[in-house]
Amino acid sequence: MSAETRERVLAAAERLRYRPNATARATRIQRANAIGFVSNIANEEPNLYFLEVFNGVVRGATEAQQTTCIFTLSGWDEAPKRIPALCDGRVDGLVVLAPYLEDDSTSWLPPHTPMVTIHAGTQLQAQVNVEADDEAGGFAIVRHMFDLGYRHILCVGGPPRSKSADRRVDGFLRAHAEAGVEVAFDHVIRTWFTTQAGREVMEKWLQDHRGEPLPEAIFCGNDAIAVGCMKALNARGLSVPQDISIAGFDDTLLARSLELATVRQPLLEIGRQAVNVLMQLIEAQRVGEQYDGPRNIVLPVEIVPGRTLLGPRTARLTVP
Repeated sequence: MSAETRERVLAAAERLRYRPNATARATRIQRANAIGFVSNIANEEPNLYFLEVFNGVVRGATEAQQTTCIFTLSGWDEAPKRIPALCDGRVDGLVVLAPYLEDDSTSWLPPHTPMVTIHAGTQLQAQVNVEADDEAGGFAIVRHMFDLGYRHILCVGGPPRSKSADRRVDGFLRAHAEAGVEVAFDHVIRTWFTTQAGREVMEKWLQDHRGEPLPEAIFCGNDAIAVGCMKALNARGLSVPQDISIAGFDDTLLARSLELATVRQPLLEIGRQAVNVLMQLIEAQRVGEQYDGPRNIVLPVEIVPGRTLLGPRTARLTVP
């Protein structure tokens, strides 16, 4: 094309306010320049964990100059059909917030679309997983409780199907074993990662243990459970932390606003890291090379002391 013709084409494009067609461009370069973020948001309760991880995903995508598309599931039983259907060229890769993906997920995961999971708990074939060190977090917060003088601690963990929840409970148990402290009977219970579930399971536990010694502290599987437990305790006339102490896990906005003692996951960084790795997978596929980075990326956690762990009472109370 001559310089004169080029100038005429550009002038016409400016006059007609022409804008390049993104779909046509994607077809030509075989790249959508878009990534997908998949999560299950079946719960009606706002999920602050999801929002903070998603914030990291958006930041990572912005840094990589990628568009972010959100795809939702109403339950993980939809995943075997829903996720492969998303891999039709509309996105170059997927970040999947996947606490319930099972070991057999490899049978239906599409090999042609790069994927990074977050907190999948299982290293999926040909994929990469990014997570926080859940077991170390559970261990560290309970050991911190022991250092403050607590010995009678109730664990209200997350759901058994969640490997993250299992690992946090494992950390709770390991801290007891290493300190030589016996876990009391019926002092490990499990529930969903929601405030309502935390409240309901705590109310039932208090009802079932009326007149028995009240635990000195409660370690909860996440911050939402901790807030639910606090509501149940307050309804019984018990004050946190004067009568009983409590700690959560995640360090979400809710925990920060309440100054809750908790374990901080680097939620923003988890989302950002997932996108960074996904871009490496996409580029490796584009040039026909193998991704040679780590398959399971585990980020460290840290204790947030908060105001809900002040040390045990001099005299234990009974469950009212």
